[in-house]
Amino acid sequence: MTHQSGFAAAILDPACLTPEGLVNPFGGPAGKRFDVYRNNVAVSLTEALETGFPTVRKLVGDEFFKAMAGVYLRANPPTDPRLALYGTSFPGFLARFGPVAHLAYLPDVARLDLGLRQSYHAADAAPLDTGGMEPATVLAQRPRLAPATLVLSSRHPVHGIWRFNTDPDAPQPPTEPQDVLIARRRFDPVPHLLPPGGLTLARALKGRLTLSEAMTRTLADHPKADIAALLTLFFTSGALTLDA
Repeated sequence: MTHQSGFAAAILDPACLTPEGLVNPFGGPAGKRFDVYRNNVAVSLTEALETGFPTVRKLVGDEFFKAMAGVYLRANPPTDPRLALYGTSFPGFLARFGPVAHLAYLPDVARLDLGLRQSYHAADAAPLDTGGMEPATVLAQRPRLAPATLVLSSRHPVHGIWRFNTDPDAPQPPTEPQDVLIARRRFDPVPHLLPPGGLTLARALKGRLTLSEAMTRTLADHPKADIAALLTLFFTSGALTLDA
């Protein structure tokens, strides 16, 4: 093990001894100073997870979340210097973490939290503006999802769970599966419940098909889809763009 890899392993594991060669400013053992530094790193990474996954944190409670974050960060050190992006593998970790196995919806809630953060940091793009266009012109456009637009499919009522834990006036979550469209029209991303057919429509909008062709594909898979409602959602949320 190199000095660098040894230091990286020790900085995240309190059971590890202080790496060889580290001394304090007076030439003595650096154990206490290294412990302080190690604790600061763990605290910073835990806070990044708390900020990045607020819904998960609320669902499991602060104390449990901190303990769970400690397990995660020791097995998953940062791979990107941007702390705001830390935790991309956290949803997958939750799917394998035994103590939350009874919360089957938790990994998808984490994916929603992560999606909102990724949308916030995504590149800007001009939203598709259909103002003044004739209907035939609108249908001939070949839009794509904007960089800040993400789609999440879940076997759980993930949108309802998110709302119930973020909006004091929200109703109890339903029981059926839900798909979610995350879009950012201006600054803050918003998760929208996707009506039936929305997932198919989103996957068809990659800049190759016209809007008319994407609608036809959606209706072929979901004959009862409310196309008017879907288009209204995609247009008003800023989910679409013509930018390459």
